[in-house]
Amino acid sequence: MELITLRGVLIGYGQALLPPLDLVIGGGDRLGILGPNGAGKSTLLRTLIGLVEPLGGRIEYPAGHRPRIGYVPQSSRHDPAFPLSALEVVVMGRYPRLGLGRRPGKADRAAAQRQLELVGLGAQAGTPFRDLSGGQRQRTLVARALVGEPELLVLDEPTSEMDLAAIHDLLHLVDRLAGELKASVLFVSHQISTAAAFASSIVLMNQRTQLFRSGPALELLTSQNLSQLYGRPIEVRREGDRTLVWMASAEEAGAP
Repeated sequence: MELITLRGVLIGYGQALLPPLDLVIGGGDRLGILGPNGAGKSTLLRTLIGLVEPLGGRIEYPAGHRPRIGYVPQSSRHDPAFPLSALEVVVMGRYPRLGLGRRPGKADRAAAQRQLELVGLGAQAGTPFRDLSGGQRQRTLVARALVGEPELLVLDEPTSEMDLAAIHDLLHLVDRLAGELKASVLFVSHQISTAAAFASSIVLMNQRTQLFRSGPALELLTSQNLSQLYGRPIEVRREGDRTLVWMASAEEAGAP
């Protein structure tokens, strides 16, 4: 089942950033959006989830409704002084399912506690959000996004301030928990190797060069495509199930 379909959609604020875009997000997808800074990635993401109206074209919902969306923002966008406990932050993710004017009850708090346990933070439920480590805050926000039982989980550079081990752990956790919910995942990342390990399909975009391509990750994550995307030589090598990505030297890039 397709969740969201873009047909000739123009994205931007007053002026289109790219030519008309066609894109499909299907059930169970793990879609990664890659591109340099200023490529238009966040604008595309915000358009996809309805925060920004398209300048043209159509956004269709083949299931007949906009999918339930769980959103995990960039780690730099949340306020570490947030005066709530981890549990209270996660409970906020239940509000879209409650309806106007309803307050969360025991069942909602129990669901939030269970989600905290699933992300490994059950013992920190009463800890103020501001006192959690950076990685714990991101796990809390993943729990908040998942507690509403989304059909589409959206992550906007959620690992931008995390080390490689923490990135690996968080994304494998997201993959497992989203799989249990049968939710699709849409994520923006600057980590090419992360996208290669996690994504089933990829969007490559750069509004400066008017580049937009989408397709299976194995087809698009090549040395030629990534070098064109980032404007510098990038090498890709596959070893079994692993995809290795690195900035090529002058010799590797074939420079004289």
